[in-house]
Amino acid sequence: GMQPYLQALLSLYKLYCPEQVTITLPGKMKTYFRNPEGPWKAAIAAVRQRNQGTSPLSQAVFLGTSQPQSRKRKWNAQLVIPASSTNTRHLEEDGEKNHVYLYSTNESFPVEQLQTFPQLLQNIHRLEFPSRMGSVLTNPLLLHYMNCVKDDSIYLRLYYWMGQMLQEECAWCVVDSPYEEEFKSFLETVYKAECFLQEGFSACEEFLYKTLPLWDGFCCHSEVLRLVSWIPLSSSSDIKTYLYDPLAQLFFTSPIYFKCSVLETLKELLQNWLIRSVVQQDSEFSA
Repeated sequence: GMQPYLQALLSLYKLYCPEQVTITLPGKMKTYFRNPEGPWKAAIAAVRQRNQGTSPLSQAVFLGTSQPQSRKRKWNAQLVIPASSTNTRHLEEDGEKNHVYLYSTNESFPVEQLQTFPQLLQNIHRLEFPSRMGSVLTNPLLLHYMNCVKDDSIYLRLYYWMGQMLQEECAWCVVDSPYEEEFKSFLETVYKAECFLQEGFSACEEFLYKTLPLWDGFCCHSEVLRLVSWIPLSSSSDIKTYLYDPLAQLFFTSPIYFKCSVLETLKELLQNWLIRSVVQQDSEFSA
């Protein structure tokens, strides 16, 4: 049978080579292949820094992160469409050859050449998705494609990539993170993509459930509450434990502005649940 650790291993293969794994894997799975020493090392580092009189964040213990790695990179580099990883051909300069390439049913269509909605409609069954899944978030045409074609491999690749980004770059879970503004911009990008798709990302839901108990209610205030409004409906016990209880602790100890923001967020969350429920009922009735 499909053991959980085998599913996790197959999901890694499907992340990098989706064409090699033809079976359907569940969208939500327990995280495997963790470094078991990570949280202990982070806890020891936090204690050492506290004893030395510095100002660490105890939240680093939760996700197993310590000092941010010294890396030089641009945040938005992950959100730009790269050249397709498998298709190395370019469009011909000649108009007639270009027309034949665009509408040939035997060739895949690289997404870096996708510019207009008519192109999307004409090539929707032979699009070649980018190797860098983060670029999907800022491209309305690719988001349209995700809405039309329910491909598990696309959502699975996006799930792993987004989960990794959120966990590693969380501004209040990394000690002295210098990337708070960049992380805030990233959360805003994720929120806009959720509004476009009219549904929340499962990686974002897991991230919020893990980090809301550690959130101070101040860092990335608006962005976090906007993401909360797109958490999908689940069991009442999970919602109370992972959503209501952490927000309640902040609610009763925060100023009036935060209280109003939380109430507005919960109202939007309820509206999104109702809209989603109506859409699902309509689709089931039409089917």
